[in-house]
Amino acid sequence: MTAMLLTKLKETSEHALKKPVVDCVVSVPSFFTDVERRSLIDATHIAGLNCLRLINDTTAVALAYGIYKQDLPNPEEKPRNVVFVDIGHSSYQVSIASFNKGKLKVLATAFDPYLGGRNFDEMLVEYFCDDFKKRFKLNVKDNPRALLRLYQECEKLKKLMSANSSDLPLNIECFMNDIDVHGKMNRPQFEEMCAQLLIRVDAPLKSVMEQSKLSRDEIYAIEVVGGATRIPAIKERISKYFGKDISTTLNADEAVARGCALQCAILSPAFKVREFSITDAVPFPITLRWKSQTDESVGECEVYSKNHASPFSKVITFHKKEPFDLEAFYSSPHELPYPDTRIGRFTVQNVVPQPDGDSSKVKVKVRVNVHGIFSVSSASLIEKQKGEADDVQMETDPTVQNEGQPEDQSKMQVDQEGKGENNTDEERMNNSGNKDGTSSDKQEQGAGSSKPKTKVKSVDLPILASTTRQLGGDVLNNFTEYEKKMIIQDKLEKERNDAKNGVEEYVYDLRDKLCGIYEKYVTGDESNRLTRMLEDTENWLYEEGEDQEKEIYQSKLSELKKFGEPIEERYREHEGRPRAFDELGKKLQLFMKTVDVYKQKQDERYQHLSAEEMGIVERSVNEAYEWMNARMIAQSKLKIAQDPAVKVADIIQKIQELEEVCNPVLNRPKPKTEEPVEEGDKNNGAHNGPSAQEGAESKGNQQTKHPSGEMEVD
Repeated sequence: MTAMLLTKLKETSEHALKKPVVDCVVSVPSFFTDVERRSLIDATHIAGLNCLRLINDTTAVALAYGIYKQDLPNPEEKPRNVVFVDIGHSSYQVSIASFNKGKLKVLATAFDPYLGGRNFDEMLVEYFCDDFKKRFKLNVKDNPRALLRLYQECEKLKKLMSANSSDLPLNIECFMNDIDVHGKMNRPQFEEMCAQLLIRVDAPLKSVMEQSKLSRDEIYAIEVVGGATRIPAIKERISKYFGKDISTTLNADEAVARGCALQCAILSPAFKVREFSITDAVPFPITLRWKSQTDESVGECEVYSKNHASPFSKVITFHKKEPFDLEAFYSSPHELPYPDTRIGRFTVQNVVPQPDGDSSKVKVKVRVNVHGIFSVSSASLIEKQKGEADDVQMETDPTVQNEGQPEDQSKMQVDQEGKGENNTDEERMNNSGNKDGTSSDKQEQGAGSSKPKTKVKSVDLPILASTTRQLGGDVLNNFTEYEKKMIIQDKLEKERNDAKNGVEEYVYDLRDKLCGIYEKYVTGDESNRLTRMLEDTENWLYEEGEDQEKEIYQSKLSELKKFGEPIEERYREHEGRPRAFDELGKKLQLFMKTVDVYKQKQDERYQHLSAEEMGIVERSVNEAYEWMNARMIAQSKLKIAQDPAVKVADIIQKIQELEEVCNPVLNRPKPKTEEPVEEGDKNNGAHNGPSAQEGAESKGNQQTKHPSGEMEVD
């Protein structure tokens, strides 16, 4: 269902942008678990989208807030802490983010997944259902249509009460059983009725402050978004808890979508955006439990605590002689929106003991990626090389070896980079082996040992993952193909409906014009026959033609156009013919006037043309005159309801033919001739006169010679 919604959103975006849409960033509530996040990734895959990142709602809001701020503290300075409160239609989320220039870090998150604007709507609906039952004897809940109308009116009333504290009416005409209903409500009465809901506003605020270990004085601002934050009582409780005014600088309805768009632009190479790094938080603590396939001993360790930085990778070392299972689960069931704590089971295969029978060192990498999804990404077996077994000292703590406890946290390798995590992970895994598969492992040497570094070999191990409620590859591919088929079906259905609507539209349009602008262009017999055809087609459309194939509708339309288009053509020709003849007449007069001017030798512009050339022009003009007169006479003998003797296209073609003959002759420029220069002028110019440029500049100036021999130039 979500994939179908995403497909529709994709189509809407492509229609608006006039280009294909492939990449996307999708926001999710911060309390979404691994199962829900994996499912949403699958939905984007089915819809043909490439999800660059799943981002938490409040994190997207924080990005939209911080990326435009120019006054954030420098990285070495104390960060700015901002609380983001998002109360939407169905859920309530709070987060605290710390900002420095170019980066944000989510410190803590809290939520109430079952508190939102719809809860306040439901309180109003319950009140008016009881009120209408008492006053109008109407059981609204038995009528889904009436109940839906009441929900819509209650939502409008709630919005009006956010701006007005006086009594406000609620009126619905023909509500049920043709009965008009009315009621009234005011803000104090509404707040008293919703007191139990308003009390729930404080709990997430208190939780997020305790998790972040910040005092109220360390909070710079409280930004609120979401439609339900417009309720005055909610804003008042938030402001009262923090002891300062709340801020509404962000768009309450679009802040999350804007943050997603900015994140998508940052991740896309097609846009140049200010760099802004995001460090999110793990919403629930994650624990790993492991046991061998032959040994019943069990161990567990919390690998990610609540609000741990994300994305984040860890490498944990086990000492095992056989394959073993890792089971990941959420370790705080009471914090989850539903009781299922399972994440998945991961089996590390092909684990064998060392040649000397000791336990093998197995390095397992776990990570929470940019989507907030947990996985066991890789595992490798550290082998002693042959011939050096005597020189190697393995860590052989009996408890660690037998129970498979992870190494001390100081020995874990972690990856805190949010971008290019895959490459960073591979590089860190390859730190245990160079190109030929060997490396020096300093941890192999005991404390204070003077033995040289030991060469070991790293072997990648296969991991069999079984995540909770995860779609298999075959099922996912089947869904993808099914979605493509439905898209094709929708396209064909749209084309079929368009063809049907085309027939219906043509029937109505032609019928109106037959009694209007086409009336004098059609004979009585034609009008009667075409009117009957239109009536028959209309009756067919609403009876057996209600659900036909596209080709049948196209055939019906073609049949109607065979009789309708000749009438339409007569109308167009009658309207356009006078203008076309007028244009041709103007051209003929212009060319004939030019011929007369040439014969009378009154214009030097045409005297360079030969008599033969002008004769061609004159003949072309005379022929066009004769053609035009013949066509006009023939057309005048026809009735307006008959097909025309000459078409506008023929007249336009005649104009083009006339111009192709006459214009090249009449527009040919006069040949240039150079005036001869006398010998004396050449000598004077060469020896005594000014330069050509100076002479040109002084040409036309009056020169007067004074008795002293000086020249005065005016």
